[in-house]
Amino acid sequence: MLQTATFRQVFSSREYRAIWSATVLSDVGDQLARVAVAVIAYERTSSAAITAVTYALTFVPALIGGPLLGGLADRFPRREVMFGCDLARAVLAALMALPSMPFGVLCALLFAVHLLEAPVRAAYSSVLPQVFADDRYVTGLSALQMASQLTRVLGFTVGGIAVAFIQPTTALLVDAGTFVVAALIVRWGLAARPVPERPQGAPARSVLATGRLIAADRRLRLLVCAAWLAGFYVVPQALAVPYADGLGAGSAAAGLLMAAAPLGTVAGVTVFGRFCTPALRLTLLGPLAVLTSVPLVLAAFQPGLVGSIVLWVLIGLFSAYQVTANGEFVRAVPDHLRGQAVGLAGSGLIAAQGIGIALGGVLAEQSDPATAIAVFGVAGVLAGVPIAVAWRSR
Repeated sequence: MLQTATFRQVFSSREYRAIWSATVLSDVGDQLARVAVAVIAYERTSSAAITAVTYALTFVPALIGGPLLGGLADRFPRREVMFGCDLARAVLAALMALPSMPFGVLCALLFAVHLLEAPVRAAYSSVLPQVFADDRYVTGLSALQMASQLTRVLGFTVGGIAVAFIQPTTALLVDAGTFVVAALIVRWGLAARPVPERPQGAPARSVLATGRLIAADRRLRLLVCAAWLAGFYVVPQALAVPYADGLGAGSAAAGLLMAAAPLGTVAGVTVFGRFCTPALRLTLLGPLAVLTSVPLVLAAFQPGLVGSIVLWVLIGLFSAYQVTANGEFVRAVPDHLRGQAVGLAGSGLIAAQGIGIALGGVLAEQSDPATAIAVFGVAGVLAGVPIAVAWRSR
């Protein structure tokens, strides 16, 4: 039986260490910057609404950056794409730190910083299958996912403490420094690789060709649909504050609920990526895609704070199937369209989550958070079952 690769085997690769270190470093800097910009927005405007909109600007670019800029990873050497974009982000973050920078320009720079994240993500996602052609690829993805979730859990806490002790502008300079270091790590740690076979025609043709490829390939369609189920089970995270209030708990309880799913994901990715064989991971992909929404349904039975935390942890635990869905999707796409495909699929995932959060908020307003979460759980199960059945038939 084919055994899974160990984390030690994965981290023994110099190129993987470079990708992992650069990604984690940039993520930590981004979390710090998000807190700093939110503080600057509130200090300058005293408006909670403007502060919230400014914070939202850090996520909107991911929706449009994938289709627009993901293809850069297919048209230029991927190491140079990561290097150049991180240096550009360093310059933009440093400009944001200027005390005299007008607030409108600050927001535009913030948007640009996160817009350039799309080609970087597409580039490293495309390079990783070249670094690891065997099962180390999935284990490597697992380690990246674990780091990402831990960054989410710790980032805002550490970022808030850091900004409390240093000026927000200084925090932005630290963010710029993380981009510089990440760029140098990539430049020195990754091997130079030739440009992939160039797509024919203009970039718009590449987007259309990639979209047609995904639509025509049943395996790719199923993997994308399985990933987009996150639009259902992301709702509890968005409704954690009003849900905790409905339980009679405070903001501390809401924080515990928001941290529960990422912590569950870390545990699930560890088990799924390290201790499950490749064949078992493929077998479990469909059932786990359905099970991820099941804990949401149980919210209708008023499980209390402790029970809810357990359910939220289970959501993260089951969502570990996303590692396999991601890995299989990237490996199944031809190399010369890989960056564009990652960009399109990633933008679709962001859109699915955004739509789910928006509709969940509307439903919670009309009923209550627990009911809204349960409804999305039922919808997630109903959407996941045909995907799981079709995947099983593959």
